[in-house]
Amino acid sequence: MSMKNLKSFKYKQLMKDHILATVEYLFDANQEFGVACETSDVNFQPNLPTELKASLPEVTLFMLANYSFETASIDAEYISFEAGFGTENFGALVHIPLLAVKQIFVEEYPILINIASTKEEEEIEEEIKEDSQTNNSMAALLNNPENAKLLKKRS
Repeated sequence: MSMKNLKSFKYKQLMKDHILATVEYLFDANQEFGVACETSDVNFQPNLPTELKASLPEVTLFMLANYSFETASIDAEYISFEAGFGTENFGALVHIPLLAVKQIFVEEYPILINIASTKEEEEIEEEIKEDSQTNNSMAALLNNPENAKLLKKRS
């Protein structure tokens, strides 16, 4: 399967539905869980203080346990919950777009992995175009029998 298929709208919708169904299942089972997500796509209400937001890694693991689990909800687009941040326990409502969820954990076990992107179709098409150009460059390089020999020697 090519990466183009994994970046398609159809695949993104499949993953979104899978994330939704998995989280709904965990809620129905009253099972606390962790969500690893891309923080650049997360919305905090109210906004986190600048230094606090800057301290979050690119991918953050949120544990939905206790109060965060009790306040958690899900709809067709977002997982939402309340959480406290930093030493002062700054309170915020966290909204995570479903496709920003990269992994879901129950205890130490990853039960869901998502490689679909939250990027818009135009960005994806540009990446596919760049990948295609790279592949075309490689094909041109390999069309020369001398270059092909060099690559075979490396293997």
